[in-house]
Amino acid sequence: MTAARARLIVALDVPDERAAWKAVNGLRGEVGMFKVGSQLFTIAGPGLVRELVESGDGVFLDLKFHDIPNTVAGAVASAAQLGVSLVTIHAAGGPAMIEAAARAARGTKTRILGITVLTSHDAATLDAIGMTGGMEGSVLRLAHLAAADGVVASPHEAAAIRAACGPQFLVVTPGIRPAGAAMGDQSRAAAPGEALAAGADYLVVGRPILSAASPAAAARAIVAEMESAPAARS
Repeated sequence: MTAARARLIVALDVPDERAAWKAVNGLRGEVGMFKVGSQLFTIAGPGLVRELVESGDGVFLDLKFHDIPNTVAGAVASAAQLGVSLVTIHAAGGPAMIEAAARAARGTKTRILGITVLTSHDAATLDAIGMTGGMEGSVLRLAHLAAADGVVASPHEAAAIRAACGPQFLVVTPGIRPAGAAMGDQSRAAAPGEALAAGADYLVVGRPILSAASPAAAARAIVAEMESAPAARS
């Protein structure tokens, strides 16, 4: 698997387990990891995650845990037992919650990502929920809270996070839209090469791949875009 391909994560935002396995079987070897989020996990549960891991697939469990520290620590410990590679928590849960999650994952292969600001949010959304300091300021403030392995953030803030948090800090960017793709509900999207050049480590892509006539061909086209980026070549 090429370095660029290993950095591509496909979001399994599908309605059921049958659709998930169809996507996985068609894309295995074309991408580096599969993301299981709230929609699929709610219908298929941890059994699907366990089967994916046992099949040798990398899993990004994107359930965005946000609760009291003890509850989040227990959820992260359970995710680590499933063998997932990445798991998300909301950085807005605060330092104590983040630190409890980090302790729960210590000694396992599971890496924790803090959610900063959702890529569907814009300035009006931040104002509505009372977040001050602008988009970049809000993202950086939450990124600095994350005593975790990295963050999930828009490609628009990837460069600022990389500069502020250093080269070892993981930056995972959803909201990736290859040339010609519809924006959908993403407010702060970018092309694959732009996101990598800005400092992203992993790109998360869902609809542009899963909705394509040939998902495998769509994935290969995105990998080609990634390979053309300066960050992919370096």
